[in-house]
Amino acid sequence: MSHPHDDQPASNPTASHFQDVLHDGLRSPERRDLIRGVFCAGTLASVFPWASEAHASEALGSASTSARLGFTAVDKSLEDNVILPPGYRYQVVHATGDAINFQVPGFTSLGLESDDFTNRIGDQHDGLDLFFLTEDGKYSTKDTGRALLVVNHESSAESAFLHVSGQTSNGVKGLKFDQFREWNGGSRPLEEVVKEINIHGVSITEIRREGNVWRMVRGSPFNRRITPETEATVTGPVGELANIRRFFVTQKFPKGDKSRGTINNCGSGRTPWGTYLTCEENFYTYFSRSEGARPDARMTTAFKRYGIPLDLPTAAKNNSQGWHTVRGTSDDSRFARWDVALKGASAQEDFRNEPNTFGYVTEIDPVATSSAPTKRVAMGRFVHEAAVFGEAIPGKPLVVYMGCDGRNEYIYKFVTKAVWDPKDVGSGIAAGNKYLTEGRLYAARFHADGSGEWLPIDISNPAIKGYEKFAFQNQADVLVHARIAADAAGATPMDRPEWGAMNPANGEIYFSLTNNNAASRTPGKTNPANPRAYLDTDGKKLSGNPNGHIIRFKEADAASPKGRFRWDVFLFGAEEDLGAMNLSKLSAKNSFSSPDGLWFSKATGICWIETDDGAMTDESNCMLLAAIPGRVGDGSKIVIKNELNGQSAEQETFMGAVLGDYNLRRFLTAPKGSEVTGICETPDGRALFINIQHPGEDTKAADLLNEKTQSAWPGNVGYGKPGRPRSATIVITRDDGGVIGT
Repeated sequence: MSHPHDDQPASNPTASHFQDVLHDGLRSPERRDLIRGVFCAGTLASVFPWASEAHASEALGSASTSARLGFTAVDKSLEDNVILPPGYRYQVVHATGDAINFQVPGFTSLGLESDDFTNRIGDQHDGLDLFFLTEDGKYSTKDTGRALLVVNHESSAESAFLHVSGQTSNGVKGLKFDQFREWNGGSRPLEEVVKEINIHGVSITEIRREGNVWRMVRGSPFNRRITPETEATVTGPVGELANIRRFFVTQKFPKGDKSRGTINNCGSGRTPWGTYLTCEENFYTYFSRSEGARPDARMTTAFKRYGIPLDLPTAAKNNSQGWHTVRGTSDDSRFARWDVALKGASAQEDFRNEPNTFGYVTEIDPVATSSAPTKRVAMGRFVHEAAVFGEAIPGKPLVVYMGCDGRNEYIYKFVTKAVWDPKDVGSGIAAGNKYLTEGRLYAARFHADGSGEWLPIDISNPAIKGYEKFAFQNQADVLVHARIAADAAGATPMDRPEWGAMNPANGEIYFSLTNNNAASRTPGKTNPANPRAYLDTDGKKLSGNPNGHIIRFKEADAASPKGRFRWDVFLFGAEEDLGAMNLSKLSAKNSFSSPDGLWFSKATGICWIETDDGAMTDESNCMLLAAIPGRVGDGSKIVIKNELNGQSAEQETFMGAVLGDYNLRRFLTAPKGSEVTGICETPDGRALFINIQHPGEDTKAADLLNEKTQSAWPGNVGYGKPGRPRSATIVITRDDGGVIGT
């Protein structure tokens, strides 16, 4: 995702009190001299008291021997291009605005309002995946050289590049400043708003391999756009469906059985049966309240917890894009839906419930062109970043891991009621209905002894049932307000949980914790799973946990209602000159900050790490790194001495083995102002697909009006006409046709 608004406060009011929940007792004087010690079978049992000798032996395992990094590390770069190791090349598959059929002309990159984005590739490419097709157009589990490329479009309210003079407000053009994040008040023109709405969602396009090159098939019958206007189906547990639908009731859908579209599509997931999961992230940034009374106390609590604006817009503060200001069209509800004001006597007469229709994992069947996107409410409503499946074992429930991307938010998992049957491969949305409508939702609590547990996010949990700050009425209420339920349950507040990934070699789960700020992380507000609070003295001088880290955990039984896990920190992000806070001993060849996308190659075992950084971009653009992962427990228990703003405190935690340059290397640097995100590969590991999102993000409005942008990529390297920057999907190959990264 794009780094969050600097002025957007964390919406979790419970986080600062979690130290009381941990009961860590890890500050005894005899432990303070312990800085680093390698685990042995005997000491592991003392660190993880519930771990067996078998677990101890496993934790001692060295880095995987199935893969070795075989490329020269890429240096840091501020170039406006994608930089790869010698022997590698990249190709743009498609970019923002590319026509997907022959009914619209080629993209000009001039911001013309006539551009119809219902028939063009959307903006700000994010999560992605490939779905192979047989020659007769059926889903295939094998590489056929013909695939559907499915790409999310986050479009985090940064659409100024797509208008001739930036966004228009109150009839005046170019009023936006810096990152164009907030509307300046007044009415917005119809043509701009329609475009801004439709650049969001998902693009599905057919691509074909020709030799070593992948090309989009313009005009393929499989090509389609799913936008915030596309009708979606609402699902949930059968016994709670009527209650769920009450939260979806709007003027447009008075029965609450459907909703309109998907938005701010960030990370993604792939189901074992062959469908795509698009994750709705920062949906709150699009809503506003134009007039009238505030909602009742209960709804006000819910809106605040999810970041939905309740204050009336003023000249100084307008927390939305102003889409609701368009008037005088044949269907004003397309725009009025972004206004949460109570204008009618009930929810059927206005759009007070519209925010409840977003924040879900939404399932899409790429192959079935007439199928509707399906909201999977059973998986919980929060700010979804990605959805990663654990190992699919026949006869066992499936497990999906999810992060809520916000400061002090939680890691979740969903365990299906149905057990996995491989015969369901290729069954599309019908299989999704089988596995993703009934199940159990949990949130993670990380204990100070290196263990962890999953807390049921269920009305039967006494901590939720009796929560005084929000009176939960039923399980539907819990699912729609999962963030509040996780507060009540006592989950561990994390440093922005983003993408998750499963190591196929051993089933361990990894999560990127991108960063946090000093408002949330001071020496007195750390916990073992989020242990750092410091000032990055170089460059931008950010504080809190500005460089982020990656956590991983090993489950004893992922599907068990009483499942426990053990955890450690795989890597700590840092600049190589950060001193004592460079805990993973990163060098100039592998230093990184703000990990975001995570993904494991099944072909090589490499863990790919993508960054969305704002801390060390003074010396390098965002990047993609390759790591050999190791195992939980292969490192040591350490004590971190946090010092920030005159405060100091020690925090014990558990850190994985130092990888060094041999097992961790920078593979790619991105164009100026961009983030590296979305990743998948062909099964043979010879083609790696990633997304370059929002190049030129830091362009200022005054510079845009003079056509001076921070980045000119990909036009500056010959893709399309030169002009403004565009997000794009690229595919990386080796010159010799070999396997990527080895």
